[in-house]
Amino acid sequence: MIRTSYASEEELGLSWYMSDEPGIGGVLRCHPEDFHVTEIAEHQYSDGKYLICKLEKKNWDQQRAVKEIAKRLHISAKRIGFSGTKDKSAVTNQYISIYDVTPEAVNALSIADMRLEPCGYMQRPLSLGELQGNSFEILVRDLTDADNLTAQIDAINAVVKTGLPNYFGIQRFGVKRPITHKVGLEILKQDYEEAVAIFVGEASEHESAPTQSARKEYYESRDPKEALRELPVQLSLERSILYHLEKHPDDYVQALCVLPKTLRSMFVGAVQSWFFNLTLSSRLSDGRGLVPDVGDRVLLTDGRSDVVSERTRATVMMQMKRGRVEPALMMPGSMDWNIEGKDDEVMTKLMQNYDIDAESYGQASSVLDMKFDGAARSILLKTDVKTQYPDKETAAFSFSLGPGRYATTVLREYMKVDPLHMT
Repeated sequence: MIRTSYASEEELGLSWYMSDEPGIGGVLRCHPEDFHVTEIAEHQYSDGKYLICKLEKKNWDQQRAVKEIAKRLHISAKRIGFSGTKDKSAVTNQYISIYDVTPEAVNALSIADMRLEPCGYMQRPLSLGELQGNSFEILVRDLTDADNLTAQIDAINAVVKTGLPNYFGIQRFGVKRPITHKVGLEILKQDYEEAVAIFVGEASEHESAPTQSARKEYYESRDPKEALRELPVQLSLERSILYHLEKHPDDYVQALCVLPKTLRSMFVGAVQSWFFNLTLSSRLSDGRGLVPDVGDRVLLTDGRSDVVSERTRATVMMQMKRGRVEPALMMPGSMDWNIEGKDDEVMTKLMQNYDIDAESYGQASSVLDMKFDGAARSILLKTDVKTQYPDKETAAFSFSLGPGRYATTVLREYMKVDPLHMT
């Protein structure tokens, strides 16, 4: 294993690479066409009010794409559902559900760099997580070690096939402005004013000087009227919060609730993701690796979880070799859970450091109208990566991942570069 040299990864718990090979360098997403994502999903069509459409988009932020589709159809964006959030700087193919519209209305749409194809109706909308996974075709350009490239990639391929730490990718938190989990922490601590202040007012060095200035001014003054004059119009989510506060001073809870429901869920979810990454990296730092031992949690293929005991350890190891069991960590939420082993102790200590407990998640669920129950999540990510070489400074990667797994977690193992080169 090699420890990351990037502070931005350390802060988010992405501390380790599994392979000892030096990185191949390179840059991701030089062009949106370099990053293709195709959702893997099966739908049973029948009578219903929810029209399922295949959506192909290029260089569209998902929330903005949904808003644009809703605007063109003259409906609320709340009537559009989807199973997974896709990257902006990419060509993505996925499914969305639209309530109470006709195929003719969808076919009549003409939106640049976007194509919608009606597929059939269902009785209910699509919701997050309802997919089998995603397939990826990705180009990495400007590689730095072209002379030894094939040997390096072959060596890393073998490690990826065996298994990587199943980190939440850095985009879960924000690459250029990693504040999603910071907002979530304040929500869990019930400091909604500070949550808004961070979302609107925490500046990033990677933003323009005027944007940084406007954000800092709001963070210090908490004056929504002045911030609306200064904040760029393209920051529509921040401005929607400020418009609410201008009309309803100090109503920070409802200001957060003007954001799309899927975005609201990401705040607290990012805290859970952050704690997961930190606990997983702690496990690796202790030398306990990705093989389950007594006291560790495991996840079964049917979604159930269990704890390894002396009696079941041999069986668990056999089932893991057969692909029926994966080592897991508990991501706590509002549900009760028992502390079983070292990982649970580390996770509990992290929560205590920030004064967060099950009641915190329950309160956040009530305020944001979302569920944060908690669940076990696999710590193991493995896939069979195919590679090609269009030229001596470019590598093409193709692979598939299950839901909730990040392509950038795979690619960082090969590239070992500053996360900013992977945006």
